[in-house]
Amino acid sequence: QVQVAESGGGLAQPGGSLRLSCVVSGFTLEYYAVGWFRQVPGKEREGVACTSSSEPTTRYAASVEGRLTIVRDNAKKTVWLQMHDLKPEDTGVYYCIGLGATICHSAWTERTFGSWGQGTQVTVSS
Repeated sequence: QVQVAESGGGLAQPGGSLRLSCVVSGFTLEYYAVGWFRQVPGKEREGVACTSSSEPTTRYAASVEGRLTIVRDNAKKTVWLQMHDLKPEDTGVYYCIGLGATICHSAWTERTFGSWGQGTQVTVSS
């Protein structure tokens, strides 16, 4: 059974940092791209970062480029989202999910598979 488990969220001040973790099970991480999404109440879930499996390629939403970094360790079955210089608009529930692709192509947000996890809440506020 494909599962993901996110953790690491919390309260951070503007300009602060957090590191989110995503542990996957039920599929072999090294063969799949993985994405991080976030959701704010009243808005659709948006993709913020993607990591490819077959090459060292990543993609980021314009709103987080340069501040968020997605990192994977296939042996540990874990994908991290390192968040720096946080802004209040980064507030939301963050989810990770496997993608039915090996590369983060332009339509990567449409290639999710499996069920969404519980997510982890990130709140950026002073």
